[in-house]
Amino acid sequence: MKGSEGLLATAAAAGVDVCFANPGTTEIPLVEAFDQESGVRAVLGLSEGVVTGAADGYGRMTSTPALTLLHLGPGFANGIANLHNARRARTPIINLIGEHASWHQSADAPLNSDIESLARPVSGWVGRTTSASATAGEFAEAYLAALRDRLPATLIAAADHMWSQGSMPVEVPTAPDRPQVDEQRIAEIAKVLASGRRPVLLLGGQAVENPEGIRTAVRIAAKAGGEVLAERGSARVERGPEIPPVRMLPYFPEAMNATFEGFSDLILVGARTPVSFFGYKGQPSHPLPDGVKVHELADADSDALNALAALAEATDSAAEKLPQAERPQVTAPTGALDADAIAAAIVLTQPENAIIVNEGVSSSAAYPAIADAAPAHCELSQTGGAIGMGMPVATGAAIACPDRAVINLQADGSAAYTVQALWTQARENLNVTTVICSNSRYRILDEELRRAGIDDPGAAAASMTSLADPALDWLGLARGFGVEATRATTGEELRAALSRAFTESGPHLIEAVL
Repeated sequence: MKGSEGLLATAAAAGVDVCFANPGTTEIPLVEAFDQESGVRAVLGLSEGVVTGAADGYGRMTSTPALTLLHLGPGFANGIANLHNARRARTPIINLIGEHASWHQSADAPLNSDIESLARPVSGWVGRTTSASATAGEFAEAYLAALRDRLPATLIAAADHMWSQGSMPVEVPTAPDRPQVDEQRIAEIAKVLASGRRPVLLLGGQAVENPEGIRTAVRIAAKAGGEVLAERGSARVERGPEIPPVRMLPYFPEAMNATFEGFSDLILVGARTPVSFFGYKGQPSHPLPDGVKVHELADADSDALNALAALAEATDSAAEKLPQAERPQVTAPTGALDADAIAAAIVLTQPENAIIVNEGVSSSAAYPAIADAAPAHCELSQTGGAIGMGMPVATGAAIACPDRAVINLQADGSAAYTVQALWTQARENLNVTTVICSNSRYRILDEELRRAGIDDPGAAAASMTSLADPALDWLGLARGFGVEATRATTGEELRAALSRAFTESGPHLIEAVL
């Protein structure tokens, strides 16, 4: 086999069944190899940010890595923002980056760059191919690293190693299980919970991705007289009638600090100590009230589910009856749209088992507050703060789960970063409904100006928060990429548009005008 063929055959045998790609000349041997290896589906993206974001969405839903195929260092650089988000989400991805032929690299051709320096900040593992015969084994090493570390792994593949003969598929070893939390740590946390103080369990990662993790944590907290919260920016949160509602931490540090008022101990379960998104004057980096003691039950790498189960046994809360939680009451929105109306319309119309991809801080923030009134679903949110993840992540989630409706609740400013994802959705006929919260502003920057004491910004500052001159033509953009589109200005129109989109196949875009 050629090196490219051995690599793809190894990928297919390992269960890697999709490659999100934006290839160039150095990747031609791999492009050709997809015709020889039908087990790996090639999905084309018009920009590398779409490619890497789609791989993130796929990995969040399956917990298995997709491939990306990217063109040299500049192509990879175009996709780094969404790999930054994927690293924060702890998503397994395997990046295949084409490289010049080994004998051509020293010539310093125009596209030559230091790919390793680009890749290290967003990768848990970085390697290079060394020969055609070694390529399959080197891919297997990248695959194992992506699953072991739950981070993107990057393999830089020289063109001559891909086009040369001498490769054979190799067997990929099984990834190791997550490390277990030791019994002493569990005993220490159980002692804290039995002290009669008021604890709060903060869930992240695996603990909020699994309904049983949430239920176990709620039982533990109920027994100890405490509460359960979810880390903001979790890669995936499960919700449904059989899952206890869990509040998500707010965005701004003052509100986060207020959330922890009255608690004595903070127990981290797959989460990190809360940190302010930015450093604000007079605000600490970690917005916790004085006197709150922080304890870690399980870090992001550990088996948080097993740790919670062991802690439930140690605190005699495993058989604790789940408290009856009051679900939000949602009224059908009427009249002009605002953020609350958009959230309500989605909650009242979304199909069972939908996937919500939520990218927004201002207009999209209303959804989590009432999401527990919706049918069972999961929400994928912004993990790393690099905007432009919503449309690509929705694309990858739809590839991963073709039998589920995907709803992308999307801010208009960030949508403009990776709007090319609509083309891939149309090409693959994906059931993604994109709801654009269209206020023609970077609304979060307006809020940040006010927080900085700038209530009346000058013309230059005001121009940098406005998207209104010229206004983005979302209907024209969507139709240009092959996606059916409509505009809604009232609650009634939005509910009707959503209901129609959910009954028709293929992608839809709805501009919800605020």
